[in-house]
Amino acid sequence: MNLPNRNELRPNKLLNSKWTAVTPVNKEKHFLVVKVCAPDSAESPDAPVTHVALEAVHSGRVQILPWRALQDGALWHQGWKT
Repeated sequence: MNLPNRNELRPNKLLNSKWTAVTPVNKEKHFLVVKVCAPDSAESPDAPVTHVALEAVHSGRVQILPWRALQDGALWHQGWKT
């Protein structure tokens, strides 16, 4: 079932992907996924992705959020939009 305003994603393809916040905060609009996080990734390299680290292009601030939050089209657009 395809929901409107939903970004279709594969968690293993998120690293280095680009994102635009629909509602920028502190002039932070464009983000880059700099890390994908999995629980106990040192023990099992094939563990499922749970979170991603997003770096704001403007400030360099890093925030960690569940990767599924990027599927919400009301909050995030895939790619860098103006």
